[in-house]
Amino acid sequence: MAVTIIDVAKKAGVSPSTVSRVITGSSRISTETTERIRAIMNELGYVPNSIAKSLVSKTTNSIGLVLPKPAEELFLNHFFSELIRGILTQCSRSEIDLMMTTGATEREEVDAVSRLVRGRKVDGILLLYSRKEDPTIEFLQKQDFPFVLVGRSNYETPIYTVDTDNRQAAYDATRHLIDQGHQRIGFVSGPPNLVISEDRSKGYMQALESAGISLRPEWIVEGDFLQESGYRAMSLIMSQPERPTAFVVIDDMVAFGVLRGLTELGFKVPQDISLVGFNNIAVTELTSPPLTSIDIGIYELGYTASQLLHKIVKGEPTPQNRLIIPHRLVVRESSLFRAG
Repeated sequence: MAVTIIDVAKKAGVSPSTVSRVITGSSRISTETTERIRAIMNELGYVPNSIAKSLVSKTTNSIGLVLPKPAEELFLNHFFSELIRGILTQCSRSEIDLMMTTGATEREEVDAVSRLVRGRKVDGILLLYSRKEDPTIEFLQKQDFPFVLVGRSNYETPIYTVDTDNRQAAYDATRHLIDQGHQRIGFVSGPPNLVISEDRSKGYMQALESAGISLRPEWIVEGDFLQESGYRAMSLIMSQPERPTAFVVIDDMVAFGVLRGLTELGFKVPQDISLVGFNNIAVTELTSPPLTSIDIGIYELGYTASQLLHKIVKGEPTPQNRLIIPHRLVVRESSLFRAG
C-alpha cells in the first residue's frame, strides 16, 4: 500500500497540514521540524502528489519548450539536440519537468502554447529561436507570462534573452577568411524572417566593408538550416562566370551540404574554396576536410536559458535582460589555404 501524507504525519507526531506546508516549502515551519519531516518522508519512501502540490503552491514545477517548426528540423540539425541537452541538464539539476510542444504553422504553435499557459500546465516558456515578427512572443507578452528567448529579440519592449553576439561572430568568421588572403567571399544565409540570419548577414557585410571589399549580392544565397540548402546554394553560385574563393556558411549542417555540392562540382576544399561554418557541432572534426567553425557554446545557451527562466519563475533577481554567451573561432583544415 502506498505511503500517504497521514502516515508521515503520524510518525512525525504532527498534523497532516504541517507535512503539507513542508512539502510546499512554507517558511512558517521551523528548519528543525522541516528537516525531521523530510527525513521521515525519505525513510518511508513518501513521494508528494505533484498535482496536489501544484494546487497549494499554484506552481507546476514544469516549463514548456517550443520546438522549431517544422519539427523534422529538430532531428536533422545537431544544434537543437545540443541546445536541448543543455536545457534538460539544468532542468534535471533543478528538479524541473519539461513539456515540449510545436505546431506546423504559426497559428498552431500559438494554440499549442496557449493550451499550456491557460491550462496552467507550466510555469514558464522557453523559445528556441527568434523571428522578426513572432505571434508566440506577442501572445506571451499579452498574457504577461514568464518566458525566455534563445536568440536576440528585435522587439522594443524588454524581453529576457540568452544569445551569442551573432553579428560579431560572423564578422570574425569573415575576417578570418580575409586574413587568409580571400577577396571574393560568398555567404550562405538562413531564412530571412529569422533574426539570426539578419545578424550574421550584417556581420559578414561589415567585415567586407571594413576591409574595403565590395559586396557581391549575387554571392549571397538564403535558405534553410539543412544540408540540402547548402547543396542547392552551390549549384546557384558556382555556375556563375565569376565565383567566390571562400564562403561563410550560417550553420555547420548547411556547410556539410556546401561541401558535398562543391565536391560533386569538382572543387577541392580548401585548395579551390575555403569554408567557415557556425556552431562547431561534434561532427565538424570528422568531415573531409575538418570544418573551421565558430563555436557559439550551444550547450551553455540551453543551460543558461533554462536557468534564467527558473530564476524568473521563482521571482529571484536577474542581473540583466540579455545574457551573451561568448563565441570563439575554431580553425581547422577547411580554411587553411591562403588565397594567391
